[in-house]
Amino acid sequence: MATLYLASGSPRRRELLEQIGVPFRVVIADVDETPHLDEPAADYVVRLALEKAQAVQRTLDDAQAVVLGADTSVVLDGRILGKPADRADALAMLAALSGREHDVLTAVALATANRHDVRLVASRVALRPLRDGEAEAYWRTGEPRDKAGSYGIQGLAAVFVSQVSGSYSAVVGLPLCETAQMLEAFGIPCWQPLSVNHQLDRAE
Repeated sequence: MATLYLASGSPRRRELLEQIGVPFRVVIADVDETPHLDEPAADYVVRLALEKAQAVQRTLDDAQAVVLGADTSVVLDGRILGKPADRADALAMLAALSGREHDVLTAVALATANRHDVRLVASRVALRPLRDGEAEAYWRTGEPRDKAGSYGIQGLAAVFVSQVSGSYSAVVGLPLCETAQMLEAFGIPCWQPLSVNHQLDRAE
């Protein structure tokens, strides 16, 4: 059976793969995540997921190894909300999301030396109106600092989320139904014994 490599340092994606019983090793992809000029959000996440997978695959000696890359973006009115640059940026994002629905796009890519597949999953999330001081209090917890859109649905910000339409796991960072189907097509089944220690490396 081919070895699966996860091209991401995200602890949430590691936990999701473990949840469905898929052993893997971690190699962090080193790619430029700057959006191209006028690049649609869907094209952006698909491109990044594939670039991450292929960047790691090129560093491996095993041509049969399978690399999983993924990217998640929060999109409001067609604008990608990435990780906040600072407190002011985070508070501005949360203010924009407050009391509104937004899209969460997650792309998953699998790549070997001579084959690849990419899928895009779109979900819709609604946040209730945030009360005065809530965004500031949430920022002080430290959770928003490394989250797209400045919130984590699987964490403390769950209290803000009034509705999710689509894949919850995709909003977290990895659509498990689609990912399992893709892995099976590449010869990697779910529900395996998880005896592999995840070695963390960085692709050069």
